[in-house]
Amino acid sequence: MSIDLTPEQKAFTEAIDDFCRREAGSREQRGDGPHHPGLYRKMADLGWLGVTVPDEFGGSGAGMVDTCLFLEHVAYGQAPVGGFTTSAIVAAAVGRSGSDEQRKTVLGGLVDGRVYAIAMSEPEAGSDVANLSCRAVRTDDGWIVDGQKTWCSNAHIADAILLVARTSGSPGDHHGLTMLLVPTDTPGLRINGIETMGGKEVNDLYFTDVRLPADAVMGTVDKGWQQLMAGLNVERLILAALMLGTAQRAFDDALDFIRQRRQFGRPVGSFQALRHRIADLATEIECCRLLVHRVATLTDRDPGKVLPRESSMVKLKVTEVAREVALAGMQMMGGYGYATEYDMERHVRATLVSTIYGGTSEIQRDIIGKTYGL
Repeated sequence: MSIDLTPEQKAFTEAIDDFCRREAGSREQRGDGPHHPGLYRKMADLGWLGVTVPDEFGGSGAGMVDTCLFLEHVAYGQAPVGGFTTSAIVAAAVGRSGSDEQRKTVLGGLVDGRVYAIAMSEPEAGSDVANLSCRAVRTDDGWIVDGQKTWCSNAHIADAILLVARTSGSPGDHHGLTMLLVPTDTPGLRINGIETMGGKEVNDLYFTDVRLPADAVMGTVDKGWQQLMAGLNVERLILAALMLGTAQRAFDDALDFIRQRRQFGRPVGSFQALRHRIADLATEIECCRLLVHRVATLTDRDPGKVLPRESSMVKLKVTEVAREVALAGMQMMGGYGYATEYDMERHVRATLVSTIYGGTSEIQRDIIGKTYGL
């Protein structure tokens, strides 16, 4: 299918590319972490963070195709605005199921440059989301939350966390999960960072007698699982689009290097082994671009329709290809690919984890298989 951009989309992507060259073109500008508040604020001022937010909340309401274009080009430009990923996922969930006040706060907050996080995983519940045990107990005037969450991206820079807690039933039940919005300054909530290959991105969360008002519930009590499933398209597309941009950047960086690096009297890119590898990687990236655009188009066509097969395919394919491209880029660059002087080692770190978060590749394959009745 064609992915020819409209004049508006072309201007949008060109503006993003130009911004990233000017504002994030060097390591000094990007800083050390995955999220740069100053750059994030500049994007908010340009109105870009509201790409999927309805205009009634100050956004452009452009849909998932434009959101994927934004994410692809931001990732390609290496702009450190990692807080947008979880914020967009939370905003989409609130947009579907939240109250009018929650929509105003979260969607408007995203447009203004605020960061939000979502907390699902626990020490004994990762891929097995139904095994959640962090519990919210109803009181006369609200809820009390106790328990632990882990691997929560961006909680340390977030204004609020969308918590998935158990409100009824036992671990192992899909029924009985509820979503609650928890401001990060709520007493009883402790956020501890986890050191990773990518720096400080994820956190352990400890809830000790955390008291929330009744209106902290987002959506319907005990229906959190259904609300989570309704957001699969958006979440997996967001992750796929990010890795599409990263894959293209890793490819272009490797290509630029092998065009210039000379061995045995000629550029190493002229050797058949590397030419063929480049050809294969380029083809894979183009397939990924077509798949991202296709699933984004289907999502925009019917936002309420869950696409378990297609959303799992796009997350699986793009993250696996991105990892392949980055590792191949490092191999083609030799020792230089391993050196921090170049960005390839950064691409490798970013893509390795992409096949784990948001549902592992193994889980995506299992879902796809089940859609064929297996």
